[in-house]
Amino acid sequence: MSRARRAPNLRRERPHVRSCPSLASPEILPLAPDHNGGGRGRVLPGFAARALGLLLVAAGTLAAPAAAQSFSLEDVMSAPFPDQLVAARDADVVAWISNDRGSRNVWIARGPEWQGRQITRWSGDDGQELSGLELAPDGRYVVVQRGGAPNRSGWTPAPAQDVDGAERATLRIDLDGGEPADIEWGTLSPDGTRLARVRDGRIEVGPVPAAQAGEAAQTGEAEEAADFEPIARPRSGAGQLTWAPDGRHIAFVSSRGEHAFVGVAAADGSGFRWLDPGVTRDGSPVWSPDGTRIAFRRQWADPGPTLPFFARREADIPWGLVVVEIASGEADEVFRADPGAGSRFSGWTGPSLVWTADDHLVFPWEKDGWRRAWAVPAAGGEPRLLTPGEHEIQHFRVGPDGRRLVFDSNRDDIDRKHIWATTATDPSPTLLTPGEGVEWAPVVTASGQVAFLGSGARTAARPWVLGNSGDRIAPQGELPASFPEDELVVPEAVVFPATDGMEIHGQLFLPSDLRPGERRPALLFFHGGSRRQMLLGFHNRGYYHNAYAFNQYMANRGYVVLAVNYRSGVGYGLDFREADDYGADGASEVRDVIGSALYLRGRADVDPDRIGLWGGSYGGYLTAQGLVHAPELFAAGVDVHGVHDWNVGIGNFRPDYEPENHPDLAQRAFESSPLSLVDRWEDPVLLIHGDDDRNVRFAETVTLARELTLRGVPHDLLVFPDEVHGFLLHRNWLAAFGAAEAHFDRWLRDRRPAMD
Repeated sequence: MSRARRAPNLRRERPHVRSCPSLASPEILPLAPDHNGGGRGRVLPGFAARALGLLLVAAGTLAAPAAAQSFSLEDVMSAPFPDQLVAARDADVVAWISNDRGSRNVWIARGPEWQGRQITRWSGDDGQELSGLELAPDGRYVVVQRGGAPNRSGWTPAPAQDVDGAERATLRIDLDGGEPADIEWGTLSPDGTRLARVRDGRIEVGPVPAAQAGEAAQTGEAEEAADFEPIARPRSGAGQLTWAPDGRHIAFVSSRGEHAFVGVAAADGSGFRWLDPGVTRDGSPVWSPDGTRIAFRRQWADPGPTLPFFARREADIPWGLVVVEIASGEADEVFRADPGAGSRFSGWTGPSLVWTADDHLVFPWEKDGWRRAWAVPAAGGEPRLLTPGEHEIQHFRVGPDGRRLVFDSNRDDIDRKHIWATTATDPSPTLLTPGEGVEWAPVVTASGQVAFLGSGARTAARPWVLGNSGDRIAPQGELPASFPEDELVVPEAVVFPATDGMEIHGQLFLPSDLRPGERRPALLFFHGGSRRQMLLGFHNRGYYHNAYAFNQYMANRGYVVLAVNYRSGVGYGLDFREADDYGADGASEVRDVIGSALYLRGRADVDPDRIGLWGGSYGGYLTAQGLVHAPELFAAGVDVHGVHDWNVGIGNFRPDYEPENHPDLAQRAFESSPLSLVDRWEDPVLLIHGDDDRNVRFAETVTLARELTLRGVPHDLLVFPDEVHGFLLHRNWLAAFGAAEAHFDRWLRDRRPAMD
């Protein structure tokens, strides 16, 4: 690590906050008094106060009490993380990816016993991710991609720096043995014997190569099948390939910028045609169960520049659903969203349009401000709400019978997720997983049982199957003996006001050895996204599963930890997600950062002079915002691959974005960025970043480190060469969290505590 030493007498007066004027008012950024009667930093400059505190600790006066550390970082991060749970259509088989401390493999389980079995044998913390898991309809094989997507320079992620590099491969793996077959990535036919793929702008169809044996299969040198035949070559290429139920046709989407067409091609190559082409963006095609009709979503392109990280609640022309009869080409609009809330489409994880066996279309709609499931007859009619209540659905699936719908939502339990089931004609969903766990990503097996992923406050994520008697079966068995399940704390749900009064939810981790009247150092955690929600248990995403483990670890080390679900996140409705002036349009989340710090300062168990903050990605952005907007509230921060200039961040998601072409938006975006107020930065910070990050450009950290160095602000750097955004190497997660722990210990835990 390197450290830039701070120049003396650096503290500056606080300038006016241009990006969001209300943030600059005294009630928004108060200087809370310290225990000597003055505002922190008003009696002494911040660096001098910290130096004095360190000297007093070194002299042995009033040192912070040491919490008993009962487990290590390695222990709390030792549980395998399951992901991408899938079920076969015609056989009682489920499959998932298990990441065991950086070693990723495919697991399967068969009913009725549902005993898990590992079917691949990759070992070591090699940084090679697995994605795109799919089970053949008959459950005989899986298809999976190994290796990450190439970056804009064509490099596949290789954070382990293997001398041979890394290549992305798509593999067919038979469940009953044999070496993986190297195949082309594509969409499986309904009978699992053919693949549809897009190559050089052409849609092609060919057989799924069989599993192979011998050296060629082991080395990935198998020759690609030569009998793929082109069936269509639409201008601008094709995507969203969707087979007809009988396997005779393939629907697809051709995106052309401000408009997109849905087409259908004969699988035998006898031709293709467009379905009701127009001037809208048509997509998400789905076949009727009998294969005679296609439904798709229709949207209008937004007028003017549409940039990420600006609030978008409504569309000027609402989206709708269109049904086309294949034989005649006749098209009917069977649904149109109402103006206002829900007029702009927002989807969920899973199919965003389902055609059920009882001839209904099921879809997400934010009418009334919550992302819930609705249904409309495929022939048209009044839409019907299937999932009443104030809640949001994240994962949604339909069972193999085409009738049973399963989903996870936070209905009646706003900071958790549970599994529910319903049908297109039932307005009263059934709760399948009551209790205080967190459950997500449900699928329905061929026999009608529900499998899902689930965790708890003290229990890491595992795959589960609901048995016929309602009991839970864990296909991957017990957690590792090293996992400290009995030593973790149960976080508390807390609600507190932002500085503008908005209600903010959080999860509070209190040290188990906290004594009455004792004040402890405290940490704020801000998730990334920002379309995320931290929960009262181990998270459903691997990145935040790790972050939750670190928050537990720091609580075990004696810190009070508060995970903050700030505005622009999900789980609390449309108005919360698309908050006024959020992100690049005013940084209104800063009010939540400051409000959470004030909440901690007001607690009797928190030392108000020893509050730090940390987060990754969008959470790194908010960490930096806290340090520039309210340096008097914080003593240290850890900024993991954070955004520091929105004009750079927007460009990473919109490569065509040129700030000079949108001067007003670009100015607003910069004024909403931490770099616009970097002169106010005074607290020490640890910057962590991988230099192959595809989500947040490494240049964001390069620029910030330079600006901090020029101003003499104390900072440490931890750089992971060749690592991506969500660290692929388990050892890099351990290194990042170990460095964060050391940073906070130095600047918070080992400082002189406040006096009552």
